[in-house]
Amino acid sequence: MLKQAFNIRNADPSEFEAIGKLLVSVYSQLDGFPKETEQPAYYNRLYNIGEFTHYPGTELLVATHAEGDIVGVVVYFSNMQYYGSGGTATQEKDAAGFRLLAVAPSARGQGIGKLLTNECIRKARESGLSQVIIHSIKAMQTAWKMYESMGFKRSEDLDFMQSELPVFGLRLLLDRHADFQQA
Repeated sequence: MLKQAFNIRNADPSEFEAIGKLLVSVYSQLDGFPKETEQPAYYNRLYNIGEFTHYPGTELLVATHAEGDIVGVVVYFSNMQYYGSGGTATQEKDAAGFRLLAVAPSARGQGIGKLLTNECIRKARESGLSQVIIHSIKAMQTAWKMYESMGFKRSEDLDFMQSELPVFGLRLLLDRHADFQQA
């Protein structure tokens, strides 16, 4: 099967509503993930994903088909103070992070999550930062395995509870002196 080419770019504000609906659709279908009735504030953040772009150094990145259809999304933070998670991640210095990575069900298995992750890593390296911080949950095993294959390591100091949901921290240490090679 021939792999399609995808473009990674910043989302346009006119796309924010559709991106929010994509996130809600993807996250609400995860086995073991809280439903909208259990965590309405979290789902409200997903629906209103564009609000993250008001924070300095925060980008809403999308992966699109050549035709322009959005098939993946992630929020990149060049300043962890705006990361907005529980736990200690927002106090991390010299770090970037990303959250809310999602790939449309129709586009899974084509490397889109890895492309978006690599773009976040590239941005962090380009900014001269020493680490990338992310979080995952047990229901996101496919993504978790991908992150680990790309060099992310469990970092228990970043773990926290979101209501009754355990959220697990992962960290990728960046070698500032190495040439970046996409994983």
